[in-house]
Amino acid sequence: MPDRTEIDALIDLMAKLPGLGPRSARRAVLHLIRKRALLLQPLADAMQQVASSARECLNCGNVGTAEICPICADARRANGQICVVEDVSDLWAMERSGVFKGRYHVLGGTLSALDNVGPEELRIPQLVSRIDGEAISEVILALNATVDGQTTAHYIADQLETRVELTSLAQGVPIGGELDYLDDGTITAALNARKRV
Repeated sequence: MPDRTEIDALIDLMAKLPGLGPRSARRAVLHLIRKRALLLQPLADAMQQVASSARECLNCGNVGTAEICPICADARRANGQICVVEDVSDLWAMERSGVFKGRYHVLGGTLSALDNVGPEELRIPQLVSRIDGEAISEVILALNATVDGQTTAHYIADQLETRVELTSLAQGVPIGGELDYLDDGTITAALNARKRV
């Protein structure tokens, strides 16, 4: 049996995960210990594998195991559209819907004066470079409908307005909503009804 301090350290780490507090983390760790052979060891092995192989796509910022993710590597997806999202979880939410057939660009967050996050802290310069270097005809701004998300969308629109057609998600995305929490039908409707920025 592991020393209690090691168990407490694991609980503390698990409690830092989104959606888990100290009590939920404690329950999860106790369950993992009880199911050591079935869950704990395979989970530890999988985490070790991901820790050593996961990396960001050099082109779009998606997470995978290669320098260029499968979406960017797929020539069929070079259709002239780039969908700009805040985080990888938003990219995965869009992919779950199965509607968008172009490529993505992950910003890594939103502009925030309060948190000292400017364009250089995000992947906005890389987006501008991609527009200049790839045959892009449309940029779809699929940013969360929050104040920071909309501020970021307006900034990007100012940077790209003369270079490319700009659209944004339309109906279906509620104000204050986040893509990762939306169902596939809502994402599909929002993407299909996008509007010019």
